[in-house]
Amino acid sequence: MARRSKFRMVVLIGVIVSVMCVFLLRMYTLAAVSPDERAVADADSMTYQTTVEGARGCILDRNGNVLVSNRATYNIVIINYVLANTGAPNENILKLLQMCQQLGIECQSHFPVTKTKPYEYDMQSLNTTWQNYFRMFLNNRDYDLDISASTLMRNLREAYRIPNDWDADDVYNVIAVRYELELRSVDNTGLENYMLAKDVDAESLAAVAELGIPGVIIQSGTVREYKTAYAAHLLGTIGQIYAEEADAYREKGYALNALVGKSGVEQAFEEYLHGSSGTKYTTVSSDGEVLEEYFETVPQPGNNVELTIDISLQGVAEKALEDVILNLRENGVGRRQEGKDAEGGAIVAMDVKTGRVLACASYPTYDINSYFKDYNELEKQEDAPLFNRVLQATYPPGSTYKLVTMIAAVDNNIIDRNYLIEDEGVYMRFADQAYFPRCMLYTSVGATHGTLNPMQAIAKSCNYYFYEIGYLTGIDKIDEVGKAMGLGEETGIELPEKTGARANPETKARIYEGSKGYWYGTDTVQAAIGQSENRYTPLQLCVYCSTLANRGTRYKATLLSRVMSSDYEQLLYKNEPEILGQLEISDEAYYIYTTGMHMTTLSGGTASGAYRGYSIDVCAKTGTAEHGSLGSDHGAFMVYAPMDDPQIAVYMYVEKAGGGGFLGDATRSVLDAYFAQKDVVDTVRSENTLN
Repeated sequence: MARRSKFRMVVLIGVIVSVMCVFLLRMYTLAAVSPDERAVADADSMTYQTTVEGARGCILDRNGNVLVSNRATYNIVIINYVLANTGAPNENILKLLQMCQQLGIECQSHFPVTKTKPYEYDMQSLNTTWQNYFRMFLNNRDYDLDISASTLMRNLREAYRIPNDWDADDVYNVIAVRYELELRSVDNTGLENYMLAKDVDAESLAAVAELGIPGVIIQSGTVREYKTAYAAHLLGTIGQIYAEEADAYREKGYALNALVGKSGVEQAFEEYLHGSSGTKYTTVSSDGEVLEEYFETVPQPGNNVELTIDISLQGVAEKALEDVILNLRENGVGRRQEGKDAEGGAIVAMDVKTGRVLACASYPTYDINSYFKDYNELEKQEDAPLFNRVLQATYPPGSTYKLVTMIAAVDNNIIDRNYLIEDEGVYMRFADQAYFPRCMLYTSVGATHGTLNPMQAIAKSCNYYFYEIGYLTGIDKIDEVGKAMGLGEETGIELPEKTGARANPETKARIYEGSKGYWYGTDTVQAAIGQSENRYTPLQLCVYCSTLANRGTRYKATLLSRVMSSDYEQLLYKNEPEILGQLEISDEAYYIYTTGMHMTTLSGGTASGAYRGYSIDVCAKTGTAEHGSLGSDHGAFMVYAPMDDPQIAVYMYVEKAGGGGFLGDATRSVLDAYFAQKDVVDTVRSENTLN
């Protein structure tokens, strides 16, 4: 046993050394030799081409922390020409497969037939590319495209001369491999040598190499390695090129076996991350001896992408979001235990002066490292962990929208800071239409807010006040401000996003066919408090919060900071802030909403529970949104800080939270982390500055 282990160790060392020598030394020495200077291979040989992908670039956060990199990997590959010349291809394949099963190595197969009798086709398990390959295989053998799976299995068993006394499982497994090998010889597939298994551990490689099967080789490569447990919805995945994408990628010079970004940042910044592939030619004899090997073109690595995300802040945001939802589910809030049915949520933090997204979390989330293994299970879960609520969910903003109404009313000379309205609990303007909207305080406890000025109305989130100023202002003026603040508009983010919709006559007509022109005053008062047809993503709402902080300057939202060369020596691209719009906000309107939002955090304000006595003056607004389905109301909370020189905006949304006032502590933890980190950075800079 000891001698066997020692032998395996020797084989393992030999495999690794051989692979590295080929990959590093031959790439240089043989690439410099012209084809004419190379020795002519003997007649009993073949030359095959291998596309070698350049290593994909790394993804880093704004502080240089590596989030996604590459790891060396070794794959088991079969060269059909050599295997076919062994005289016993079926027996060797079976021996190889049995060893893989014994070692727990997962073998790749695209054979579209079920494993047990009665045989049936399983085309749904294949993407369109591999379905097309199967049709090409049938055409190449002159089989009818409607051949039954049972007939196909019988024909292939005869064609491959598999013994009659073999076990049915062994027959199936060998046919599946023979199919893959034959497919590589079919014209126009463009497929390279069959990779039986990928990312195999070193000990298993040694055991496979010990079998000594001609044509079975170890090929090196790389796989993506995630260095963080956070930002799964942002980082994304890579995968093979689909048939419908092939032409577009071919025009860009991609090899069809290349791995490309399929979602998230991997897809958004594909042009930077993807390296150029190289072409290697290998000549082997019939017994598998490598006679010649050279690179026609040498692969080049991709560039490194630095994101705007701060991964430590991302971690704080994800934990804060998860904690508040789990706490609501366990304990609820208030007398009616609202929030115990809390579902998903999102939180976004943004640099208000640049539009750079600092943290971007969706809950529930998942482990990006096991994404492919867990995909089927994740897809079935009712709470939709794969759904990125930050960019794809559209929600009614509730009272966080009221600043839109306030700005529109002030800058259209409807009200000023001294405009008083008495909250009577029930809004009676539409009594003749039997429409009686109420202030939330009146609905909850039968009380009213009394007489309020606009700053107090913001701080106490008095619906009655906003019903009235919304009605007096009109939907057109309110809608103009909402649009200018980026609501219902594209944020400019590099990932796919929904734009939602603003509540206005056009949106109502689109949603309810035949209602064009039928916009009523009752619609306006609901829109004025963030209800009606208002639907926005958490990212849009964070952009809106940032625009408030910037006094009407709206920046493009972005995840890209800069692009560096593969060796980090060159700055290839720096993403500069981009202004998408500018709303001229008067001094009066600015004073009213900043003062009102600050009062929201003080005693008596709806956010005082989280921010009363906070060390930094902040501006905040809570929101409680009705949503039309059963259960607790949604909750929203937005804040920017510091009040006098805003740097960061945070917007949080939780489905069925019971109200926005319960989310303040979670946003405060994000501000705590941001300013604590900033203090450290500022201190280091100060200590390293010459006076």
